[in-house]
Amino acid sequence: MTGATVLRAVAAVDLGATSGRVVIGRVGADTVELELVSRFPNGPVEQADGLHWDFTALYESIVSGLAEAVRREPAIESIGIDSWAVDYGLLHDGSLLAEPFHYRDRRTERGVQKVHASVPLAELYQRNGLQFLPFNTLYQYGVDDRLDTADAALLIPDLVAYLLTGRQVAERTNASTTGLLDVHTSEWDLDLITRLGIRAGVLPELVSAGERIGRLRAELAERIGKDLPVIAVGSHDTASAVVAAPLASPHAAYISCGTWGLVGLELAAPVLSDAAREANFTNELGVDGRIRFLHNVTGLWLLSETIRAWEAQDGASIDLPALLAEAAAVTTDVPLFDANDATLSDPGDMPARIAAVLRAAGAEAPADRPAFVRTILESIAAAFADAVRVAGELASRPIDSIHVVGGGSLNAPLCQATADRAGLPVLAGPVEATALGNVLVQARALDAAPESLEDLRALVAQTHAPVRYEPRH
Repeated sequence: MTGATVLRAVAAVDLGATSGRVVIGRVGADTVELELVSRFPNGPVEQADGLHWDFTALYESIVSGLAEAVRREPAIESIGIDSWAVDYGLLHDGSLLAEPFHYRDRRTERGVQKVHASVPLAELYQRNGLQFLPFNTLYQYGVDDRLDTADAALLIPDLVAYLLTGRQVAERTNASTTGLLDVHTSEWDLDLITRLGIRAGVLPELVSAGERIGRLRAELAERIGKDLPVIAVGSHDTASAVVAAPLASPHAAYISCGTWGLVGLELAAPVLSDAAREANFTNELGVDGRIRFLHNVTGLWLLSETIRAWEAQDGASIDLPALLAEAAAVTTDVPLFDANDATLSDPGDMPARIAAVLRAAGAEAPADRPAFVRTILESIAAAFADAVRVAGELASRPIDSIHVVGGGSLNAPLCQATADRAGLPVLAGPVEATALGNVLVQARALDAAPESLEDLRALVAQTHAPVRYEPRH
């Protein structure tokens, strides 16, 4: 007679650009389970000097969520934190100088000019391997006057970890999105930092996923209800999501699809060719030193902003599953637009802006909402398919399948459209890939999960079987 499988429990803090949550993860020999404890809103707040995050409220929601997680599951053994990339908080004498700026704040445009005047983009790419995005951290630093008075600059998950433990670190997967990490050594590029006029002293010690950052400060342990260690995970949410993407083969591409679609491949070494730079592909660090060779494509932001505009217009909520089903039933051809058009990147009247992009291309936006949604989904899918094709060409790797993880994996019309336009099978799920990756890296650090990424992914595939979409033409 065999006993029941022993499950080990951890708490995952997963922060996105529109919401955050605290999740309990339970891991056993053939089990990975998630229990949502709390979900809380997150988003931009307009202040006198620009667009910020309400980090104070976010942190309070995190601590409250962790206290509830421990109340529900006293066996929790550790905490891991992941979030969106590039944004940071500045500390002076241990306190936050101001609410962190939001990456969509317009000030970053001046930072681009300042940085490129010192270090041309082509040289930057050889040093940091990053695609050009105007909100990358080094451009934000270029126009942040507060940096001169700060003792430390901490990326969002590292800032949360500092407030919980008192230790200032930078976890490498997220540090790689700053533009200040050497793509060859995974260490701070001190020469680049000096040339950009940044004080190296504000950049903290680097740690890797799986390392223990520290234990909860006494007052936090009392409030949360248990003295726990905080373990570094793939603190860039995409890095955690890729850990839990059950890649079927080395020739599988992935799309971590939410507000953004992160489309790419997992490689052993960076691709730093001029062609990769010109195609705006990035080489970000993954867990265990893997390279996430990927391209940022505007994702479900286009749909969520459209729905938000329609709900404001109607004064009532929209049944999104019903609308997606209606969109899937549209059989007529719909016009496509460039999902990455810069005019679509800001909050605002998204339907009107999409219509303007279509008109500029000589097309008319569909008049009815299901067809308009179909236009959005097909345009995103076309951008996804193009990014997958280009990734394979740049990395000289044939692609045999596409794994869609994250919230977009639940969007059946988008998954089918991506399969159709790429001419490749799409395997959708798990939807909770980021939280799963966070949990699995913690469990591995506690000797409660397999050591290799391949074995971790096999466990995900066993417990969260993906939905398969075959290309129809």
